[in-house]
Amino acid sequence: MQIQGYDFHISASRLEETLGGYLLSGKTVQIGHPFGRTMFFKQGWQSWSEAAWVSLKENPKPILPPERRPQCDDPAYALSPVHSGSGLGGIEGYDGRMLFLGALRPGARIEADRLSLKGFGEHEIEWFLAYGETGEVLARYAELLATTLGARAQQPAPRVWCSWYSYYSDISEGLMLQTIAGLRGLPFEVLQIDDGWQQNMGDWEPNHKFPSGMRTIALRAQSQGLTPGLWLAPFIARPSSKLFKEHPDWFLRDEKGDLVPAGINWGGFYALDVTLPGVQNWLRNLIQTVRGWGYRYLKLDFLYAAALPGHRHAGEAREDAYREALRIIREAAGDEVYILACGAPIIASLGLVDGLRIGPDVAPYWDNEDRRVFLHDPTGPSAYNALRTSLHRLWLKPLVHTDPDVVYFRTRYNLLNPAQRAVLQDLALVAGFKATSDPPEWLDGEEREQLKAWLEANPPVEQTGPYTFKIGEREVDFSSWLE
Repeated sequence: MQIQGYDFHISASRLEETLGGYLLSGKTVQIGHPFGRTMFFKQGWQSWSEAAWVSLKENPKPILPPERRPQCDDPAYALSPVHSGSGLGGIEGYDGRMLFLGALRPGARIEADRLSLKGFGEHEIEWFLAYGETGEVLARYAELLATTLGARAQQPAPRVWCSWYSYYSDISEGLMLQTIAGLRGLPFEVLQIDDGWQQNMGDWEPNHKFPSGMRTIALRAQSQGLTPGLWLAPFIARPSSKLFKEHPDWFLRDEKGDLVPAGINWGGFYALDVTLPGVQNWLRNLIQTVRGWGYRYLKLDFLYAAALPGHRHAGEAREDAYREALRIIREAAGDEVYILACGAPIIASLGLVDGLRIGPDVAPYWDNEDRRVFLHDPTGPSAYNALRTSLHRLWLKPLVHTDPDVVYFRTRYNLLNPAQRAVLQDLALVAGFKATSDPPEWLDGEEREQLKAWLEANPPVEQTGPYTFKIGEREVDFSSWLE
């Protein structure tokens, strides 16, 4: 059929015209296109996975080393010989517009080559097909996803101080109480404690560095008008954890019965089979316990683990299993608890979380070139990787708060130059999510005032091009930073 003057050959079980495009049905759909080896709009599987325009003239290169792949992108497609992405994708046409295909439910994959754009999934799926300006097509797709999966981005995102990008896991009760006191006078709304408070991955009780328990920190934060926040990775555990030792049968295994490796941090960890009734009850109890300590902001990390390939107790498709586990967490937390999902399958998280990390971790340096170039891994912590992927996920803003990760104002322990710090600050403004990890005592007087002014600012933001924005009266162009 002909769309916008171009001939496309469409293979699907149903084709129906809709506002801005077409609705297709089929477990597999295929659209033949005339554009050859052009650019592909890739959308990686989870928060850290690459999202960018990539060239079909070059074959995809597997991420190295192989053991890193489960926490970088969907390992089921790590060795795919063709370019692919999760849930949605597009082909650049001769006129700069995009041939777009997006699934309206989780669990779909998009592949592209010089001849066709192909979508497939584990179920019969409804798809949205369109050809048009990239921004307009993605806006219409977001509207359809809001109808099928839901949207929660109704109120402005909270302003967050997070412990990770300064202290990392070297945190303690005394240090957090000192930080709370130091934040007085700065307009933060959330004090979020990150990794380093727990006994082990999987054992979510305070360790010896928090002798008074986590409720003490929550009460102190509340007394200063801050919402207490806490980091959890509820779908994973280390083999040294009490959880793993007591319940080895709770963990995801492959068809041979071997444990499925879920990542290499902390010496390696495994994923829970979230379809098991015992695991589901454990998840409910965990969230209710943390809520009982007073925490109303939860940063849930390494969530992709629940959707890794493996043999599940109930036999569900993996993203359906993940979504059900996330629904259980949402129900246990209640609607008033803010959930930020990190390392999370993008499409399968929509409608259930309030905020969603949309890129890799930032870092106090610009690029992670050795890992990005030589290991073909664009998911490593760096300001550049975070910027690149986050810019290609801003289309999610009508559906969920889009978190591009923290910004920096400090010069202490920081290799970013002033222009690089400023571009991250502007990225946060256009994404609509403000967070930092700068300890108050690491800031000089000028840096503290700059942070305060940035937190208080609420300029209008208008996107004027693929990478250009008007922030208040300023014109901001991110394109030069992507080269």
